[in-house]
Amino acid sequence: MVTKGAWSVRTRLTLIAVTVAALSGLTLALVATFSLYGLAGSFRAQEIANAALETINLTVREQLPAGLPQGTLDGVQVLDPSGQVLSSTPNLHGKPRMADFVPPPGEVSADRQVCDSPEFPGRCMVVVAFRVHQAGGDWIIYAADDVVPWYVHPGLFAGIVGVSVTLVLLAGVGAYQTVNRALAPVDSIRGELAEITATDLGRRVPVPSDSGEIKQLAITINQTLDRLEAAAEQQRRFASDASHDLRSPLTAMRAQVEEALHYPEDTDWKAKAGEMLASLDRLQAIVSDLLMLARIDSGAPMARQPVDLGELCREEMTRRRRGVEMNCRAEPGVVVQGSRLRLVRLLTNLLDNAERHATSRVTVTVAARGDTAVLEVLDDGAGIARDQWEVVFRRFARLDASRNRDAGGTGLGLPIAREVAEAHGGTLVIEESERGARFVLRLPLSR
Repeated sequence: MVTKGAWSVRTRLTLIAVTVAALSGLTLALVATFSLYGLAGSFRAQEIANAALETINLTVREQLPAGLPQGTLDGVQVLDPSGQVLSSTPNLHGKPRMADFVPPPGEVSADRQVCDSPEFPGRCMVVVAFRVHQAGGDWIIYAADDVVPWYVHPGLFAGIVGVSVTLVLLAGVGAYQTVNRALAPVDSIRGELAEITATDLGRRVPVPSDSGEIKQLAITINQTLDRLEAAAEQQRRFASDASHDLRSPLTAMRAQVEEALHYPEDTDWKAKAGEMLASLDRLQAIVSDLLMLARIDSGAPMARQPVDLGELCREEMTRRRRGVEMNCRAEPGVVVQGSRLRLVRLLTNLLDNAERHATSRVTVTVAARGDTAVLEVLDDGAGIARDQWEVVFRRFARLDASRNRDAGGTGLGLPIAREVAEAHGGTLVIEESERGARFVLRLPLSR
């Protein structure tokens, strides 16, 4: 069984075009046939009237013979004022009047279609009645001939049908060719997409030269492939960097264990355990950051609640151990809607980064500006070069100065902070400052 879904677009559109053309052709053929049928009927009545003129003339001149010539008509009868048949064509001799209607008062003629009459059994005839005024009364002349068939004429009907069928065939062929040309770029795009694999994302589908929906489709597909290629490259780079950063603490721990096993008598096991614990802390930090990024990337919904950024800043200042001086300047009532745990993680990452690079002081400012809550973290360190402002937000991207200053960083703190900001509908950027680095967080304010 062939279902609709199994048919190709070409087949379906061609069938639709053929169906529409067939219905249109049938309608036009019927309209043309019946229009011609009406005209032919009127013409036949006029022909009968013209053929009966001679009989009318004979009646008017009172020279009517008992038998009328057959002529081109199938039958003619002449009735006197009393309704008696006085003269007729040979085929109607001795037969009663062929019709019982007469022209209405004031009219000279009238015509009707009479079927299966005794005079013409099994036939339908066009009968025209004529009124002839005479001194003794009105005479009636009946003239009859075959009706025009509904198809008018076999040759004419065959011509109409032939033209309709030809138009339907032309419509089908034209529709198929048009759809085929229109879908040719789609076939090319499909073929190219079928050959593009995860390892060959550098290829692009061909873009048609003419403007239209298919060109927009090809452009959109290429834009999607661009994003897929960038995502795949980012994934490969992320996996490579993550493997490298995970390998570093594992390598250090392995070296420490191997050294202790080689020289067990000379090993200070307590000091060795402390060194390994530091490597484990770094490993745990990397894994925790990776899990946080995985949760953010998954787009899982988060529970939102009102969070006072000023209160959050003061709590964090009270909780954390300070390696440098830290100040929190917060306006009251700066509230946003979001996940408190993730916003705490964002602020913690910014403060950790600022504390690692500050010389002596870190300042946090919280304020409301219009419909936006703004949180700024400013340190008095060496700062970040302008061309590196976006680099620091890449995963596992740590500047050389950062690596020299803090070898224990994971390179994921700032990327996580930006991801959290964007998940809350905000932004996290670096802006100009007289000294040090100035990170600015903007979130929608909750009234």
